[in-house]
Amino acid sequence: MQQTYIEIVNARENNLKNVSLQIPKNKITVFTGVSGSGKSSIVFDTIAQEAGRQLNETYSSFVRTFLPRYRRPEADAIHNLSTAIVVDQKRFGGNARSTLGTATDINSLLRLLFSRFATPSIGYGNAYSFNDPSGMCPQCEGIGRTITLNIATTLDMEKSLNEGAILLPGFGPGTWQWKAYAESGFFDNDKKLKDYTKEELHQLMYADSQKVMVSYQNTEINATYEGIAVKFMRQNVKTEKDTTKAAASKLEQFTTTCTCPTCDGTRYNPTVLSSKLLGYSIYDMTAMQLDDLIATLKKLEEPMAQQLIEGIIERLQSLCDIGLGYMTLTRETPTLSGGESQRVKMVKYLSSNLTGLLYIFDEPSTGLHPHDVYRLNDLLVKLRDKGNTVLVVEHDSDVIRIADHVIDVGPAAGAGGGQIMFSGSYEELLTSDTLTAKYLKNQATIKVNPRPATTFLESEKSTLHNLKNVSLRVPLGILTAVTGVAGSGKSTLVNEVFAKQFPDAIRIDQSAVQANSRSNPSTYTGIMNAIRKVFSDVNGVEAGLFSYNSTGGCETCGGTGTIELNLSFMDKAEVVCATCQGNRYKQEVLQYTYKEKNIVDVMEMTIAEAVTFFEAKDIQRKLTTLNTVGLSYLTLGQPLNTLSGGECQRLKLAKEMTTKGNIYILDEPTTGLHMSDVATILQMLNKLVEKGNTVLVIEHNLDVIRHSDWLIDIGPTGGIGGGEILYEGPPTGIASCERSITAQYLQSDIEK
Repeated sequence: MQQTYIEIVNARENNLKNVSLQIPKNKITVFTGVSGSGKSSIVFDTIAQEAGRQLNETYSSFVRTFLPRYRRPEADAIHNLSTAIVVDQKRFGGNARSTLGTATDINSLLRLLFSRFATPSIGYGNAYSFNDPSGMCPQCEGIGRTITLNIATTLDMEKSLNEGAILLPGFGPGTWQWKAYAESGFFDNDKKLKDYTKEELHQLMYADSQKVMVSYQNTEINATYEGIAVKFMRQNVKTEKDTTKAAASKLEQFTTTCTCPTCDGTRYNPTVLSSKLLGYSIYDMTAMQLDDLIATLKKLEEPMAQQLIEGIIERLQSLCDIGLGYMTLTRETPTLSGGESQRVKMVKYLSSNLTGLLYIFDEPSTGLHPHDVYRLNDLLVKLRDKGNTVLVVEHDSDVIRIADHVIDVGPAAGAGGGQIMFSGSYEELLTSDTLTAKYLKNQATIKVNPRPATTFLESEKSTLHNLKNVSLRVPLGILTAVTGVAGSGKSTLVNEVFAKQFPDAIRIDQSAVQANSRSNPSTYTGIMNAIRKVFSDVNGVEAGLFSYNSTGGCETCGGTGTIELNLSFMDKAEVVCATCQGNRYKQEVLQYTYKEKNIVDVMEMTIAEAVTFFEAKDIQRKLTTLNTVGLSYLTLGQPLNTLSGGECQRLKLAKEMTTKGNIYILDEPTTGLHMSDVATILQMLNKLVEKGNTVLVIEHNLDVIRHSDWLIDIGPTGGIGGGEILYEGPPTGIASCERSITAQYLQSDIEK
């Protein structure tokens, strides 16, 4: 069969320099190159955009108004596209009703299994759903949690009713609501609440509605008495939602979320929980770790159920194969990390019988220990072997190694990138002289003379989630790496235990930079205020003139630089604003200059150029930091929503690099970084340590692990099989730790 190709002719998106290339269909093609080199511009902004746009055009103009909008990419032509499915790292949407089980449709198969074979049978599959009125707990309506009044913020136990013990607004002494309690006859109004009996406190807080007599304007009135908690919930929670900020603040201040006391957090009503299979309710099964659930289902010997069980086990096994065996089906999807979300989506698509599709992955190895990457590779190969084309943007050498075809983009980032440096097989790549090939061939060595650990900060022992009563000992003034397979307990111990006990620590995690078309590196790092002041002082005008979000913004486009045209039944189109020519500012602002450059000229400068242009020390210091993190090629005015994930991560790090004597906690700082960029990050981490800071990183990247001064390995596996500290000490010492999976990979890499 003759090889066919996706063909791109003269692509010019972002920094691409008239890129033309052929991508083989029905193969795995991996795109490599430094962060910001143009990989995503080819794969997402050109190929995925055009595939989505052409698919949308098969629908009527009316239907298209309800579909995602795709614009025509900047390219002369794109040929031989297939329907594209983009599997990115965006976290799963959804709310508390969306779990791993519902997102993967495994819950629906389990419901079917229970409706047919559980005893006693309670009806059709929907009866076993916590999202259906017939199956949900009536108290929490299938959420598993309830909002209740927070007694700690509602009552002052050191005061009596007469002294104002009820802290809720409108319940002060003498008020109408206060009288229902003070004149009810149930309490001694001068008795401090801390001296109340258990019965009196219950009467005050939780008593059901009843009639009492209170005085009002010298008249006895028959009033309704109900416990404070009962009344508050009725007035503020169980009514039509009040969406004002005041109402939200009131709820936040006086309520707390707790496990539903009726269903004990299971989400189901008693009838559902009474229906069992192998002695387990449907909740019991969904709360099992995935690998344990597989073992349990295999025990069911009902012949009529075997086909259904095989379908469930196949999906569960796919989740385990990709390193998610430590999870449960009850895990809420909003709590999944970006990497976990992407792997769940991947498994979902594996169960599809469609072929001839174009699958696009954005760094699928993110968040994976080297031990789990080979499992990821197996899934990519399976997708290809089903008759699909697989495109992967990736930095991990183990993923690059399985590619049928590699396209290396570079040579540098930003304006220095956008060219195809290499296109061919992995073996041919290794013989090339590209930056990627250089780092693939050069193996870093483990640090043999680490900085000594002398003084430690230690958290309290914890059993949170899967932790086995362990504490984290972090040595001060050196670089510490916390390692272990996905789900071993690293994030729990570092972010949920240690960081909460040491709240002054500066955390730089994987949460997204607030990115939109109005924010840029200069606004994000605070440089913009100083630049506006420079222009203001030199020209004797207000600083607001030099902000397109303020008085300086073009009045036609509102400072966005573009105008949206609504062409009736056709898709909306964006065009460059004719008044400001896309520069966002009023014309009059451009007459004011500093060193013969106006504000638009300055915003178009790269960070490297701006360092030597400005004389103000505060501007220079921040720009130098941006240079240090490898972002010298960005322009001051580049919109943050055009930055790659790796660039955003380094921008956050640069913003926090100005102080010393702090504890820095970084969660996988190498996410989205090319092997050469990892070297830059390591230099930065060392500079932080040299300034007198303590740096703690959660990391899978072997180069960072080898380069650390102190290593803490958690495991040995994920979920209930993890939560132990297997090793703590200098990196070289882990080689003797037989239970450590990390040790195996460090050792094998050294031997290579």
